[in-house]
Amino acid sequence: MQKIIKKSSRQFSTILLVAILLFSISLTLLGNKSAFANQITVRSLTLQAGADGGSKRSGHVNHFFSFTVPNVGNGNIGSIEFKYCTLAAGTCTTPAGLITDNSGTNGSVTMGTQSGATGFTLVNATNGAPYITRTAASITAGTALTYQLLNVTNPDATDCPLNNPNPGVSAPSCTFFVRISTFTATSPGGSAIDTGTVNASVNEQILLTGTMPESLVFCTGATVGTTSGVPDCATATAGAVSFNQLFSPTDTATATSQMAASTNAGSGYIITVNGPTLTSGSNTITQMSSSTTGVRGTSQFGLNLKLNTTATSTPAVGIEVAPAANGTNYRGQAITGYNTVDNFKFTTLDTVANSANGGAGGTDAQIFTVAYIVNVPGSQPAGTYTSTLTYICTPTF
Repeated sequence: MQKIIKKSSRQFSTILLVAILLFSISLTLLGNKSAFANQITVRSLTLQAGADGGSKRSGHVNHFFSFTVPNVGNGNIGSIEFKYCTLAAGTCTTPAGLITDNSGTNGSVTMGTQSGATGFTLVNATNGAPYITRTAASITAGTALTYQLLNVTNPDATDCPLNNPNPGVSAPSCTFFVRISTFTATSPGGSAIDTGTVNASVNEQILLTGTMPESLVFCTGATVGTTSGVPDCATATAGAVSFNQLFSPTDTATATSQMAASTNAGSGYIITVNGPTLTSGSNTITQMSSSTTGVRGTSQFGLNLKLNTTATSTPAVGIEVAPAANGTNYRGQAITGYNTVDNFKFTTLDTVANSANGGAGGTDAQIFTVAYIVNVPGSQPAGTYTSTLTYICTPTF
């Protein structure tokens, strides 16, 4: 009889121990509302530029959340909370300077884009804990969701427990966390369906400063080449140019030279030609004071900035300005008197080109080819005829 009593006591002790353990587990579960919540996956927070750069401390920016809800069983979701905290876990302290409600000096925080599950509106009554809400509806498990909050004021990085040794003073950078939770109810409360934490960092912005001065790049030479397709004055050759043949009353002698120009002058540039006609001692070749065609057997010296036909000479002489003027970033053009095919002119101090195509203004580099012709009568005195021409490019800023 005594042994039976001892056995019953041991059974009672075992039952009591199991009851205590079950009670303890129940209390633990009751104290953790998210005990059965599933982990939100593929989650991120992107700080997007708004009025300021996305990661600027105290910047007015947009916060873009992207995540996938496991939502096992395709349960109904009526609200999604975004709780901003200085730490990933434990007590949630709203980061200093963060504004997610209507108290910002730059206006209210509002709802931006949404995808995956739509129809949500933003509730931002509590700073640091905005949530979006709609009539509860099922969201298929594994659905990728994105939501954008506009005009959020970033934390100011004065209370950054992870990397700020001087509380109250802005750190160069500061990481903050957002705890995302989904709920069946249309407002946060009770047990969360799914939870997950994302983080982002506000940082010292890199301020780059550089100065573009007033610029004019101009060169002349027998030829001017390009580098990587861009006219390059470093390639300009010497300016000694010879005509293609001896002067003759039965044919037209031709020659070319080139020049390149670019400027950022607000009123653009003009290019003038300066110098005398061809001379040999006291003998001269008559300059073409008005734009006209060449006539063999007469005394003529002139130029233009065009690709001329074989009516002028064989082979044809000249090249069109390149790249061609388009009225935007290429404005350089030959002007009246020097812009007609097969018509030539030469008067010292004349403007031969400007950057007024599409309106006077700055222009990227272009190459002008100057085509020269000489015609002579049979009585032209023998000799070596020369002229030194100077092209001057004048920008107006």
